[in-house]
Amino acid sequence: METLANLESFVRSAECGSFSAAARRLGLTPAAISRNVAQLETNLGVRLFQRSTRRLTLTEAGERFLGNVGGGLESIQAAIADLTSSAGAPAGLLRVSAAPAFGRDYLLPLMPDFLARYPAVMPEWHFDNRQVELITDGFDAAIGGGIELSAGVVARELAPAHLVLVASPEYLAGRSAPRRPEQLAEFDHLGMRSVQSGKVRSWMLQNSKGERIPLELRPRMLVNDPQALCQSTLLGLGLALLAVPDVLSHLQSGALQRVLPDWYVDAGPISLYFASQKLLPAKTRAFVDHLVEHSRDWQWGIRFDARLAARS
Repeated sequence: METLANLESFVRSAECGSFSAAARRLGLTPAAISRNVAQLETNLGVRLFQRSTRRLTLTEAGERFLGNVGGGLESIQAAIADLTSSAGAPAGLLRVSAAPAFGRDYLLPLMPDFLARYPAVMPEWHFDNRQVELITDGFDAAIGGGIELSAGVVARELAPAHLVLVASPEYLAGRSAPRRPEQLAEFDHLGMRSVQSGKVRSWMLQNSKGERIPLELRPRMLVNDPQALCQSTLLGLGLALLAVPDVLSHLQSGALQRVLPDWYVDAGPISLYFASQKLLPAKTRAFVDHLVEHSRDWQWGIRFDARLAARS
């Protein structure tokens, strides 16, 4: 009878493509993963992986075995999670990914109450501007916008992901306020390269009247980080397109002002992503419920809406 540890080590190694990645996902050492897989191969009498210094690939037998046991392993883990959640409080390591600024300003403040409620859960936060592969990278949940849903992942919408044009009062002093997007060419534009593609993304401005106009500006300066872009705007270097959560406090304090306050970019929703298992681990379910409750209590849907957010 094979142990669950051997089977899980095999399945995660196949999914991740390496023992090291599987070890990070399972919280084990690469040596332990390799040992578990080797024990499984010995017990079965077949080689499941072709090993080299550069990559780990499944053999024909390994491909067939993965197809037969993969879904069954998920069912076993879901059953164990359900039994654990019914028998006791949520517990274990909870790995969560989010953008650095949003995580610092809006997610970490949830932790005092969450940790008080669930003392046996240990959150492990990963703050990164890149989009993660929830299942492959071994995360229990991720918060962000515009993440493509891969197989086995669902999204729970929390708030709109609206972007607005902003500039500092010092930069705007002595300049005539634009009334139409076409007049933005007269201003210095601060832009950002995508961390994923390296490209400067094109956006579509819209207003409450239903008008839609492409935002076509020639950048005066480029950065690759939203916080650097916000800081450059605060320094009075030009105007920039930024997410409402990243600039909300600056709009409220007057450190930044909306440019063309009737116009904004709709980048879709800010969502909470997690595995679509029928029976979520208790720790993940507790976090999902806690975050959804918090976003509702703090009215993220209203505060992050460019049509309603501070326009000073």
